[in-house]
Amino acid sequence: MGVGDLAEYPWDAVAPYAARARAHPDGIVDLSVGSPVDPTPPVIAEALARSTDAHAYPQTIGTPALREAIADWYARRRGVPALGTENVLPTIGSKELVALLPLLLGLGPGDVVVHPRAAYPTYEVGAKLVGATPVAADDPAEWPAGVKLVWINSPGNPDGRVLDAAALRSAAERAREIGAVLASDECYAELGWDAPWDAEPIPSVLDPRVSAGELRGLLSVYSLSKQSNLAGYRAAFVAGDPDLLARMLTARKHLGLMLPAPVQAAMAAGLADDAHVEAQRALYRRRRDVLKPAIEAAGFRIDHSEAGLYLWATEGRDAWESLGRLADLGILAGPGHFYGEHFPEHVRFSLTATDERIDAAAARMRHA
Repeated sequence: MGVGDLAEYPWDAVAPYAARARAHPDGIVDLSVGSPVDPTPPVIAEALARSTDAHAYPQTIGTPALREAIADWYARRRGVPALGTENVLPTIGSKELVALLPLLLGLGPGDVVVHPRAAYPTYEVGAKLVGATPVAADDPAEWPAGVKLVWINSPGNPDGRVLDAAALRSAAERAREIGAVLASDECYAELGWDAPWDAEPIPSVLDPRVSAGELRGLLSVYSLSKQSNLAGYRAAFVAGDPDLLARMLTARKHLGLMLPAPVQAAMAAGLADDAHVEAQRALYRRRRDVLKPAIEAAGFRIDHSEAGLYLWATEGRDAWESLGRLADLGILAGPGHFYGEHFPEHVRFSLTATDERIDAAAARMRHA
């Protein structure tokens, strides 16, 4: 399979439901896509503005200041000490890395890429792009021998499921047993809601409790889109096995995958500042506290969703039927069909809407 063989972009199928929702007298409440709506923190915007004299090509590997900021952030926020600058690499957003990782690792036809059963679709796209075979499986015991790459996602998109240190350790041990690279998509890790994740850090695959200090075959992927409202900056990074990162860096140099220099400066400033992350987390907590009981009052059961930017819910019928019911209330959600074949009766509600729109959605569902 190649680029020309990829399926149509799935969100086009939602357009008729969006049109129905827009017809609501009070307008649409779009809870379908996880695109931040809050302002870029001043500490980041100011760092970007100071760095606009970017006449030279940026470094693919990242500036020393950015790499040090990433390593310091892992130690301070994720409980991963002693990462060096050779253990980190900036990327042009996380979606680019997810889609290209099979290519960067040299995978091709005959290789297998495992991803979660409820999954961000780009894991599958990246596998198909190089002719590899995607397999959906959550239980490490079900990962077949011969797998070259395993994606895990904690907290999960769309389901908000968190893997604790013991579950991550089992995944790492199984990946090493079968000789697979284990890539952990951790982009929502600062957004824990239910106990114990409201009070303790969500673990990384690089956590010493998981890795036992051995980073071989392990990659952690993170993005500032969610915690810092930087989706438009395309600001992300990968960390872990230095040998894998060195191979990826060589390929990325040839491909011209360079993060713009002003964005690198902005990332370093954002990673060093915890205050704006806590403020953003409080905004999302408030929105979740309003939306969650309203969804339940409307007859939905919420599954997992203990962390992240989404509520993963079902009312026990096909997701397209649920989307129709919600659209008549002026609310747009994401159908479970987009996240694999295993959850056709689930819908994903995003917390990325303004307080006013979240309140409007909650009022409509409570009186549905």
